[in-house]
Amino acid sequence: MPNTSANKYSENNRVSWVTGGRPYFDHLIDLISRAEATLHLQTYILAEDETGRFVSKALVAAAGRGVDVFLMVDGYASQSLSKDFINALKMQGVKFKFFEPLFRSRKFYFGRRLHHKICVIDMRYALVGGINIANHYNDLPDNPPWLDFALSVEGEIVQELLILCQKTWNGFQPLKEIPQIKNPPSFNIPEEDRSQVRMRRNDWVRWKDEISLSYIELFMGAKSHITILSSYFLPGRVFRGAIRKARNRGVEVTVIVTGISDVKIAKMAERFMYEWLLANGVRIFEFNRAVLHGKLAICDDKWITLGSFNVNDISTYASVELNLDVVNPVFVREIRNHIEQNVISDSTLITDSYRASRTNRLKRFVQWSAFATIRILIYFFTFYFKRIVRTEEPKN
Repeated sequence: MPNTSANKYSENNRVSWVTGGRPYFDHLIDLISRAEATLHLQTYILAEDETGRFVSKALVAAAGRGVDVFLMVDGYASQSLSKDFINALKMQGVKFKFFEPLFRSRKFYFGRRLHHKICVIDMRYALVGGINIANHYNDLPDNPPWLDFALSVEGEIVQELLILCQKTWNGFQPLKEIPQIKNPPSFNIPEEDRSQVRMRRNDWVRWKDEISLSYIELFMGAKSHITILSSYFLPGRVFRGAIRKARNRGVEVTVIVTGISDVKIAKMAERFMYEWLLANGVRIFEFNRAVLHGKLAICDDKWITLGSFNVNDISTYASVELNLDVVNPVFVREIRNHIEQNVISDSTLITDSYRASRTNRLKRFVQWSAFATIRILIYFFTFYFKRIVRTEEPKN
């Protein structure tokens, strides 16, 4: 288990987990309806579809009650939003921003992507996970939701999450004043309901690699087993080395990936890695009921990391990511039991014989080509960052 004092866990928090689909969006709307003073919603994808309009209507209603509503979406993934849709939100009191245009600044900065998904309500409640606001993630007729998860938190960690949202909204500019927290609420959470929680971020431009370090901590510290559920699972060299070391210590490593992918080239590249994973004794399951979009890892049924981070180099180096690490064995076992009973039960175990029966030389070449292409794309996405950022912007 991680050294909680050294890694800045907060103690006084209540945490629950929410599955994607209707449970998530019902919970999100409920939180928005409770907002009294401030509301921050930041997401990678906001679609102009039924789900997007449903959530936007709740934001407008909150603004109509006098709540300061701040909505930020990624400038790449949400670029299809129409001007009419955005202007309607603004006219009804919602403060709206895109995060980072694709091309920006005097130094020719291509721009990373805001990949995290977070909602913070009144410094009391927050929702952090991997679920975007679009029909793909919701329960609709003839449209099963993509498999995903979020953490709902109440307690001291929410203040840190609010400060993060405020800084992100203000662009982390050194000359802009970041709003300060005044009169933070007190939380009287019974000891038996408390979880230790820490906020973890990856943002290569701002020299943050905390989520990557959480995963390395998990690989290096596990005693018995590790469960990873990940969309677009393409671990880089450092992660592969850490997985190998965990297996050499006798740690059971289980990886659950999607069998139905929305990004075909990523799935082919992922299948190219199966040979390496199997050779190192990693159990692989492909989930077949829907697209698997979740991102979490469990260590020894003691602690979990969950959020927007995919195990690949794009999340490691090219995107702004947010996870929460939670230490609470009872809570973590509950999630692991759910995964075993409701995810692995609908998955196919990938073995050497299974892989060999479905792979020939041509398919292997195609998978290798996809893997090589993805590596080139990752290099392109991560190469353009300017080291000068470190000296121009303050640490935070």
